Amino acid sequence: MTRPVALVPDDRSSSRREVLVVRGGAATRRPDRIAGEEPMAIRVAGPGQAPVDVAVTMRTPGHDAELAIGFLVSEGLLTASDVAGAAVEPGHPGEVGTPENELTVRIGRRFDPAAVPARAFVAAASCGICGKASLDDVAVRCDVLPPGPRVGAAVIAALPDRLRAGQAVFDQTGGLHASGLFDAAGRLLAVREDVGRHNALDKLIGAAAVGGELPLHDRLLAVSGRVSFEIVQKAAVAGIPLVAAVSAPTDLAVEAAERLGMTLVGFVRGGGFNVYAGEGRIDLG
Repeated sequence: MTRPVALVPDDRSSSRREVLVVRGGAATRRPDRIAGEEPMAIRVAGPGQAPVDVAVTMRTPGHDAELAIGFLVSEGLLTASDVAGAAVEPGHPGEVGTPENELTVRIGRRFDPAAVPARAFVAAASCGICGKASLDDVAVRCDVLPPGPRVGAAVIAALPDRLRAGQAVFDQTGGLHASGLFDAAGRLLAVREDVGRHNALDKLIGAAAVGGELPLHDRLLAVSGRVSFEIVQKAAVAGIPLVAAVSAPTDLAVEAAERLGMTLVGFVRGGGFNVYAGEGRIDLG
């Protein structure tokens, strides 16, 4: 039996715990790092307005302001112009715990509570906003993507290894997803990690929004794991024309990519990959 040992906070992206390791019939105890996971409430408020509850998401602490802004942008609740003058403030101790777990994004206009869908955004780290609307919903708030750059096959094949090299917290814990933003030559520009693949992407989008870089029409996205409809939707809202993944896409993700004019690549491993949509952007020469 493993002895109960209290988690020791570090920077909140991971914690230390003593674990019992069983290998080859032998058991030893050793310290280990565990990926952090905490709830975060996201709220929005305009001038003189009480904060409006928008979402509660389970996430790995770190880059929380980017996560809040990226979520609001990728879900169509804020625009780039809203972000330009936005301020992100910690909340007050409440149902989700400490002030660091409650963020209010203050914008320069009144925020309409009716903009928050009736279903409410309650996201699990593993699956994003479950039960969310369909292709018709995303098509309303996202234009078809422009042509974007043509990308060499060798560049695409190299993206997962370059993404993996930037995953500092994964090196410690082995328990986080990652999203990486690249230029058309395959140079890694930014990487974000989180226990939720959707959160990792929202952190990237939030960083780009704060930097005034949206839309990302000349960028490539690489993600760990599979590609769901949510990943395609969020990338398309940010203007990203090409998404590459280590694992498989879902059928709805492929259909969304086709409708939105996105290049969707899966199973990028071992020097090869499968192209599910938008093969015209890939240079096979």
